[in-house]
Amino acid sequence: MRDNIKDKLRKIKVILLDVDGVLTDGGIYYTNEGVEIKKFNIKDGSGVKMAIGVGYKFAIVTGRVSNIVLKRANELGIDNIYQGVREKHILIDEIKKQFNVDEEEIAFIADDIIDLKLFKRVGVRVAVADAHKIIKRYAHIITTASGGNGAVREFIDMLLRANGLWEKAIEQYL
Repeated sequence: MRDNIKDKLRKIKVILLDVDGVLTDGGIYYTNEGVEIKKFNIKDGSGVKMAIGVGYKFAIVTGRVSNIVLKRANELGIDNIYQGVREKHILIDEIKKQFNVDEEEIAFIADDIIDLKLFKRVGVRVAVADAHKIIKRYAHIITTASGGNGAVREFIDMLLRANGLWEKAIEQYL
């Protein structure tokens, strides 16, 4: 890992997560009754819980509205959920105030153009492997995993290792 990326990772206190295409594979699934279904990766969830366990804070920022997202956030211990937000960048001041952080202390994992304005305002910009090429162009980190397939966990493992917190994060599992 490049030293300048390690330096950026050492400043991170808050991780923002998009949902569709980051926490999920980006597909929108409906039952015959019209009920929406989402698939979440259990390893991403374990990573979020590990990071919370060593003091990182999370928020979900998504353009869509879904009760499934509330359920998953609750399971993971994420209390800050912003749904139905089309202009995601307008939340940056609220997020900074909510968590008492500066922009360089925030990481955002994103996948598509709707994320771009917020993406450009954070300290660490992470694109999932199957992100749109414009998001990748502005990313500090591009995961090898695609959205919904371990990309969040990949970044969290990287963050924990860069900050010397890997062993502490896995202690609860030993």
